[in-house]
Amino acid sequence: MSKYILTIVLSIWTFSLASQNSKTFSKQTVLSDLETLRTSLVETHLNAFAYTSEADFNSTFQDLRGSIEKDSLSALETVNLYQKLISKLNNGHTEIPFPGQLYIDYAYAGGTLFPLELAFEGNKALIRKNWSSESSIEIGSEVIAINGQPINDILKQIYPHISAERHAFKLAKMELISFPRLYWQVFGEIQDFKVTIINKGRAQSFKLRAVNLIDDFEMKRNEVYNIERQFEFKTSDIAYLNPGELSGNLEAYKVFIDSSFQQIRSHKTKTLIIDLRNNPGGQDDFGDYLVSYIADHPFQWTSDLILKSSQRLKDDVLKHRDTTQAYWKSFLSHKNGESYKFSFEDYQPQAKNKRFIGNVYVLINRQSHSQSTVTAAQIQDYGFATLVGEPTTESPNLYGSQFTYYLPETGIEIKVAKGYITRVDGNSEEHGVMPDIRIQDHLLDDQDEILESLMQSLSLK
Repeated sequence: MSKYILTIVLSIWTFSLASQNSKTFSKQTVLSDLETLRTSLVETHLNAFAYTSEADFNSTFQDLRGSIEKDSLSALETVNLYQKLISKLNNGHTEIPFPGQLYIDYAYAGGTLFPLELAFEGNKALIRKNWSSESSIEIGSEVIAINGQPINDILKQIYPHISAERHAFKLAKMELISFPRLYWQVFGEIQDFKVTIINKGRAQSFKLRAVNLIDDFEMKRNEVYNIERQFEFKTSDIAYLNPGELSGNLEAYKVFIDSSFQQIRSHKTKTLIIDLRNNPGGQDDFGDYLVSYIADHPFQWTSDLILKSSQRLKDDVLKHRDTTQAYWKSFLSHKNGESYKFSFEDYQPQAKNKRFIGNVYVLINRQSHSQSTVTAAQIQDYGFATLVGEPTTESPNLYGSQFTYYLPETGIEIKVAKGYITRVDGNSEEHGVMPDIRIQDHLLDDQDEILESLMQSLSLK
């Protein structure tokens, strides 16, 4: 496996330490950026203490500050320290990403990993994939301990490295990043594991060797995210469209969407399935363009968008954004620390002879994230389609509109929520998008329960 391919696989998680990944940081450097992190989060986040108190946040800061006893810390130790502070805000869009570049370097130094991939269902850690040489370990068995540590104690040590509003959202992110990767990040390289599992009601213990990260893990698995665009006809009357990641090159994305709906019109298809499962999200203009093909009247992607300006954001806008656009220009016209409402013009549907007129079903699951969650709620609130699948773990009412800056001494990437989005119908409850037709999606097998069940149902109509 080439370094190029592994880099592509992990591109979502790679952060800016490429030139510093083998470097150590002095205690003073780490303390300096820890203070910068603390103050900058409060300055840039729309409402830093929405999900935690200022007192708890500052207490965590003091605890972390006092925990630094060594004269220097490695890049990974520094990231792990800072993640514990930023995750205290309990906001999924305010985070330090998984240290992908450090992971890549570890991989090419012959790194190894825990050999079992886990899914979390029914408050249990269940084996999703077995990469070990112990073939008698069955998929679906419950892991209850690793090297004498109960699995719940292990998870409690991993949670502070994952930013999320709710427990279920943390578990979904853990599935997304993958347990073996996170176990390495938190506990380091371990070669031997005593794993206790429950299989068919009976507890069993196994001694497992770590597996080679590249050959026996990355080469054999698929990422949870499904970012590839796909269009096909499932039957003569049913079209399937996966728009892929809602970001990137907007013009190329529009070409793909245009082409897909042109084929749908040519085949006079009666039913369309849009797949937003395992989708990392992206930007509203991608979601709106997709929706414009199934909408029959002008629409919005949010009922209320509150933004906050800050000097860091202004610096980013002036350096990287098109300041002729009203959205980006608005940050420059407001004072630092000022919150304000921003409104978009109604998005227009495609011309009637271009848009789809028929039955539309949109698939969602626990791994529909960010803009894909917002777009699913938008479609549901307008009644443009029927949602099918399982509830999303992320809410469409969320602190989001993420922007990025870097800590000055260590260069570590910080992602922060500069705004708050309220779903189209104005319902402010913060829970996942609920499907109209609920079908459980099990990660323990390769069967596509949601799509297969929907297709079976449609065949009976």
